[in-house]
Amino acid sequence: MQVDHLGIAVRSLPEAIERWRPLIEGPISEPEEVASQRVRVVFAQLGGTHIELLEPTAPDSPIARFVESRGEGFHHVAFHVDSVNAELDRLAASGRRLVDARARPGARGRRVGFAHPSAFGGVLVEFVEGP
Repeated sequence: MQVDHLGIAVRSLPEAIERWRPLIEGPISEPEEVASQRVRVVFAQLGGTHIELLEPTAPDSPIARFVESRGEGFHHVAFHVDSVNAELDRLAASGRRLVDARARPGARGRRVGFAHPSAFGGVLVEFVEGP
């Protein structure tokens, strides 16, 4: 399993892009709205992985609540897997708490699923399927 990206919750994509630009090694994707998660995101290469900057699109979205309670910052780590559903099933069978029982649509046309932060010492873990 390898890291797909690190998710950073932000208030404003334009401000966050400028903040992170000195560390970004490649192009920054065009903003993409993920309606099911009520966020707008961009991806940028950073070292051997990517960062995903997540801006809330609704005041009651999970990212808006996160930023309101904790401020901007690290939100999740995402791992590339062959099958999100298989990974979620494996974790459920081991008694780990999940956010998603099945994969759902995510950014970049990929399927994603989340394990609850309590399953990994307070860190939200995302599983990403796709190229």
